[in-house]
Formats: sequence, C-alpha cells, structure tokens
Amino acid sequence: MILDGVPLVHIDDDLVVVDKPAGLLAVPGRGPEKADCVLHRLQRHLGPLGVVHRLDMDTSGLIVLARTAAAQRTLSMAFAARRVHKRYVAVVAGIPLPPTAPDGWSDIRLPLIVDWPRRPRSKVCFRTGKPSHTRWCLCGTERHGPAWAARVTLEPITGRSHQLRLHLAALGHPILGDPLYAPPAHARATPRLLLHASELALPHPAHGQWMAWCSACPF
Repeated sequence: MILDGVPLVHIDDDLVVVDKPAGLLAVPGRGPEKADCVLHRLQRHLGPLGVVHRLDMDTSGLIVLARTAAAQRTLSMAFAARRVHKRYVAVVAGIPLPPTAPDGWSDIRLPLIVDWPRRPRSKVCFRTGKPSHTRWCLCGTERHGPAWAARVTLEPITGRSHQLRLHLAALGHPILGDPLYAPPAHARATPRLLLHASELALPHPAHGQWMAWCSACPF
C-alpha cells in the first residue's frame, strides 16, 4: 500500500512502519519550503501521528511512527533504552581493511557533536562530543566508475545526528553520494546518498511482542 508516495510496510492501531524514499524529509524542516515530509503526508490520511525517530532526507528506508500518545511514549523509551534493532546498507568509497573480530564485525567509537557554525553538519570532537558507537561489516566490493567501492552493513548502537555518515567518513571511507562528508568526486559519484535503513525490529508498544521488518536495498 502506498499513501501519497510513501510505501506502508505495516500498520495497526498503535503504529505504522513506512519505507521512506530518498529525498523526502521524515519530519518538517524550517520554513514553508520544507513542510513536505513523511509525517505530513501520512497525517492527511491517518490522522495524528507521533514521531519516534528520524532518517536524514537523503537516506531511504524504514521508519516507525506512533498512532497514539501511549505508543509514542513506549516506543520512545524502547529507543532510549536501545531495545531497538536497526541495520543499514551503505556503499562507501574504497575498500576498508577486513575486520579482525572472528564474527566479521568491527567497531567505530568516535565522539560526535553538532558543528554549529556549519550546521547541519556534525563533527568528531574528543573534548565535547557525545559517545557514539557504530558496528560495521564488510559485505562485498564493487566498481563505481573507475573506482572500487565496498558494500557494508551498519548497526548504529547510539543514534547521533549523521552518525553513520560521519563515522564512515572519519574512517576514510565516506558514503558515496554524500554531499556533506564526502570529497566532491565521491559526492558526485552517484545521484543519491547510498545509505538505506534495511532492517528494523522492536517490541510492539501494546503487547511487547518482538516485531521485525525488512526493506530491500534500492541500490
């Protein structure tokens, strides 16, 4: 089912899960020119909805919205307690060194803070940044034009602004198509940011049963 250009993955009395297209805001920004967003489009059909988490405008993939105030509180507490499982797929410039851990996963732990003079950018700052943790796994390599790139799976343990984008850029492997953190050649390598929220799992706010959804990567 698609409402106003937004694909619905799941809907019940307490929540709705959608597959946000790249290039569409999750919630309204500042100014009337940034009013069009997932939230406003769905509210025209479903009534009031509560925001629980967000995706960057350039990122595609799964978002959950609450349909009642009680569901919003419960879901927000689950996110704050890190009882929500999220996975992303990204294509990054270059090929990162293989992880050394036996399970194939590596960690990026770099403190992040909003770069106020250059908003909406964030930055790594060991003095004032908030602890930020991303796990990543190398899935394969591919060509993008003349250059090699790597496809990676990402798990954000914390949820800082632009965390995945900035952590990968700090690692020396920015996400292709990233206008904020990739060098110009890598930013122009693709027509969109190659970052997609592919998996979302959480306890249902009404009955606590674990629920999971997947979205096929569009790139």
